Order: sequence, then C-alpha cells, then structure tokens
Amino acid sequence: MNPHPSRQHPPLSLQEAAQASPVLARLSELSRESQARLLTIQPILPAVLQAAVQAGPIEGRNWCLIVKNNAAAAKIRQLLPAFEARLRSQGMPVDGIRIKVQSGGG
Repeated sequence: MNPHPSRQHPPLSLQEAAQASPVLARLSELSRESQARLLTIQPILPAVLQAAVQAGPIEGRNWCLIVKNNAAAAKIRQLLPAFEARLRSQGMPVDGIRIKVQSGGG
C-alpha cells in the first residue's frame, strides 16, 4: 500500500512547465533561438539542402547544425562563413557554427 495518498494535479502544458522551471525555461529559450537562427540562414541555404538541415544546440556563442548525411555536410561547410556573416548582420552573435552529421538512418 502506498503511504502517500495520490494527489491529482491538472496536467501542465509544456509552456507552463518551462515557466515553472528555470532550467526548462532556458532550454525552451535556446530552442526558440536556434530555430530563429535557422530561419535567418534559410534565404542563403540552397533549397535542395533545406530538408537536410535542422537547428541544433546553442552553446555560448557557438551554434550547431544537424545535417542528415556527409554529402550535405560537405556542401554546408562551404557556406559556413556566409551563414555566420548573415547571423551577425541580423544581430545574432555567433563565434562559430559546427556541423553534426545525424547518426542512425533517420
């Protein structure tokens, strides 16, 4: 028998949970910022590569792009200076962008 009576709390939305926890709030903020960066570089990201790129984590002033395969990663690497310049010109400070090739078949 459970010594603690079950407490029924209404479920929290993700936004409510994030607001209640500083750690979750920060993760949520970083996720939004990463998505904003991806939207910022999309005009200079070739259309054939857009489906192969996802916004990755932000660590300090460094950002990560998650890329589906090595061929796309090789092409993206050539565009990094242009991506960095565009981000800076749009008020998004970045010291570097790293590329992580997605592992697993998906």
